[in-house]
Amino acid sequence: MRENEFQATGVIPACLMPFDADLEIDESAYRRHLRDLAGVDGVSAIAVNGHAAEVHALTNDEQKRSLEIAYDEIGTGTSLVAGISTTSCRDAARLAKMATAAGASALLVFPSEVLSFGGQLCPKMALAHVSSIAEASALPLILFQYPLAGGLGYPIATLRRLCIRIPTICAIKDWCNDPPLHERHIRELHSLDRRVNVLSTHSAWLLGSLAMGCDGLLSGAGSVIANLQVGLWRAVQRGDLHAAQAINDRIYPTVLAFYRAPLVNMHNRMKEALVLLGRLDAAHVRPPLVKLQRHRIKRIGRLLDEAGINPQTVYKPIA
Repeated sequence: MRENEFQATGVIPACLMPFDADLEIDESAYRRHLRDLAGVDGVSAIAVNGHAAEVHALTNDEQKRSLEIAYDEIGTGTSLVAGISTTSCRDAARLAKMATAAGASALLVFPSEVLSFGGQLCPKMALAHVSSIAEASALPLILFQYPLAGGLGYPIATLRRLCIRIPTICAIKDWCNDPPLHERHIRELHSLDRRVNVLSTHSAWLLGSLAMGCDGLLSGAGSVIANLQVGLWRAVQRGDLHAAQAINDRIYPTVLAFYRAPLVNMHNRMKEALVLLGRLDAAHVRPPLVKLQRHRIKRIGRLLDEAGINPQTVYKPIA
């Protein structure tokens, strides 16, 4: 059993999913990756079956196996947040039950892509989707808040309604990508009668986001820079702006490496980074994602050098 119950706070890396040359799950590489992340001092949990793990390309059976491997490898000592990503309420409920049985500590609830067709005008649809998961599992829920412009983000009124109506919602993973709205999320969700935490996934401007008062972060970039994220989080928590800025200066080259257009390649780039750092043997991705060109991989290497990240420093504690 875990020593502590899940708390939606601190640094939560979203792990990658390594594949072999036949594009099957590379279990040994996945186990090593999980151990690397769990071994970073200050990591509070690890997210599986999310964007970073290419959940769009994983079958339900593979998602189950992914979580089983993670629980077997690190789950007795590290909390696991399992992504629930599907368009269907019935499938969402099945995935929630599976994740609960497989050892998850919390569920990261993606919005149903059906809602992109005007669902923001129909808050009952969002309530139906999240409720189907809450009814299937008693685990804490983290709502994944998307940008409003794409049609999948919850308007603030809907977000408040969800948090009030569904008591197992403990946090949101905020990707609104709008600084004033992000601050409003923090202020309004913190002020509810039952406080709801805000975990940032604004990895391209993480220092500014955390300084607004987030309760932590949940980020795919943590698959490579979890140690830097922990250092930044701790510096912000103790109010040490100088130290936070210095760590942010190291993080900035990784922002240029991972989060340039097209964003669809961000986790592909993270895999290539771990190959360069000797933490993965290969960076296979399932179509429609494709292998990065050689000159783009070299660019990632140059930016890792600028960040002071190499095989000797990756995942090492920040002084």
